Amino acid sequence: MDRRMVMAGLAASLVPGAASAQGAGAYGFGFDRPDGKAQPLADYRGRPMLIVNTATRCGFAGQLATLEQLWQRYRGRGLMLIAVPSNDFGGQEPLEGAAIAKAAEEEYGASYPFMAKTVVRGPDAHPFYRWAASLKPAEAPRWNFHKYLIGKDGSLVGGFGAATGPLSPQLVQAIGRELEAG
Repeated sequence: MDRRMVMAGLAASLVPGAASAQGAGAYGFGFDRPDGKAQPLADYRGRPMLIVNTATRCGFAGQLATLEQLWQRYRGRGLMLIAVPSNDFGGQEPLEGAAIAKAAEEEYGASYPFMAKTVVRGPDAHPFYRWAASLKPAEAPRWNFHKYLIGKDGSLVGGFGAATGPLSPQLVQAIGRELEAG
């Protein structure tokens, strides 16, 4: 077990409701899909994941299109991209359920999976977001389009703020390292 997994397990033990993640990193969590079914992150074990909190009416919504470019470029190599709509920042996600993914597809060509609208900050944040913020408090979401990169081993590799575009060298290089990781 490497240092990242140990740290993830310790952080998970400190997050209420995240006991199942202890030792499993991000694989101990899941999100609800718009159809109400659960989507465990463990389904993506062995694949790096980019988890992005989105909002269709945000000034950064154009990133939905560049996320699609990233998805098309790297999904064949194993990257999993997961959009987690949130209304936490400026009330910029007025839509609900499947209407969010439909709007993202129609306006931006987004074909990657969207989860149900989720709280991503504060005491009511989803357990995944509380876990990630406990591991990297300086990299917690401060606005829509915050990106968390999860390694193939389920560890939290890092957080990238809204100003870091999906095709930025910093993010693309980090994804490349995870795709190449043993």
